[in-house]
Amino acid sequence: KLVDRDDPSMQGEINTLAITYDMAQDPSLEGITTATSHLTGEKINRFCHIHQSSDDMLARQKMTRHYCTHTWGCILRCMGCDALNALSVVTHEADQKYGTEYNARFLKYLRRFQENDLVAAAAQTDVKGDRSKRPHQQADPDLYLHVVSRGEDGIIVRGAKCSVTMVSHADEILVLPTRAFVEGEEDYAVSFAVPADHDGVSLITRAASPRVRQQLKAPIAELGSTDSVVVFDDVFVPWDRVF
Repeated sequence: KLVDRDDPSMQGEINTLAITYDMAQDPSLEGITTATSHLTGEKINRFCHIHQSSDDMLARQKMTRHYCTHTWGCILRCMGCDALNALSVVTHEADQKYGTEYNARFLKYLRRFQENDLVAAAAQTDVKGDRSKRPHQQADPDLYLHVVSRGEDGIIVRGAKCSVTMVSHADEILVLPTRAFVEGEEDYAVSFAVPADHDGVSLITRAASPRVRQQLKAPIAELGSTDSVVVFDDVFVPWDRVF
C-alpha cells in the first residue's frame, strides 16, 4: 500500500532516530555523542563527523555501544556516517590522482550536512541480477545503478539499490558503488547524494518493528527500523552532488 513516512507502522523507526538527537543534547555525553567539526570548529552530532584521529574512532565506538543499550540493536545512522567518511577519503584521493574537484564538492555538501544535523542512508547494494555475470554483461543494464546521460547541469541515473536501512526517514541518500569495476563499466562507477524524496526516487519499504503491546508496557516495542529497495527512475543529479 502507499503510505507516508509518518505511517504508524514505521513509528518505531522515528522513535529510534529521535534517541540519536535527544542524547546528543545530554551534557554528560559531550565528546561521545558530539564532536568538533574540522570544517567550522563548531560542536556537531558525531554522526555527521569525519574522523580526524584514533581518539575520534574510539569515541565513535563508545557512542555506538552507548546507543545500543537504549535501542533494540540498530541505531540506524551508522551507515550514513560510514559513507560520509569513505567519501571524504576517496574524493580526496581521486582529486590527487586525476586532478578532479570531487572533494571540494563533497566538503561543500558536508558543511550543509553538519550545520543541519541531517540523517543519511547509505545505498550501496545493487539488485545485481545474475551474479555470475559482471554489470556490463547483465541482460538488463538497470540491475546495477548506472549513469544514463551526462549534461551541463548534471547526470541522469537509473537502477535500484536494495537492503537500504532507514531510508524511509532519511533526509539524504548517499549512493556508493557496490563493487570494483573494470574497463567498459565506467557508467556504473558513480557516487552521489540526493534528497530521499527527490523526483524519480521510489521506496519499496518493509517496516520491522515489534508488535505493539496492548497491556504489558515494553519499551522495545516502541522502537524499530525499516529497510527498502530504492528505485531510481531516470533521476537527475546536479554536478555539485556527484562525488
